[in-house]
Amino acid sequence: MTGIKSPDTGSGAEHDAARLTLADADATALEVRALYEQIEQRILQRTWTLPELAVGFTNDAAYVGRLVLAAERTWDIAGDVDAELKHKLAECMWWLFVLADKLDVDLPAAYAETMQKIGGGLRG
Repeated sequence: MTGIKSPDTGSGAEHDAARLTLADADATALEVRALYEQIEQRILQRTWTLPELAVGFTNDAAYVGRLVLAAERTWDIAGDVDAELKHKLAECMWWLFVLADKLDVDLPAAYAETMQKIGGGLRG
């Protein structure tokens, strides 16, 4: 996702994907989901249900566990472990944005609120 134009500058300056805000990432995730929905509609004549989306997320999240083991050299996988780990972690973020949208949860706001609450509790 390099070369994504930041919506807040209006200057057309290109930004690295690491500089996306959560709100920008949320919007991008939903754009990508809409593309998947077009494919699903064409192939399945329907889009994935919420439970199917949840299973997709849990499958990728479980694979992150295996990739962590591979990164620690306790589980062998073919290919570039670091690249695959980055990809799957990003995909898991995508799934969270998609699931949150389907459940009417403003994930960027929920994240900020939750981190503030946890941080405040830890700070005492």
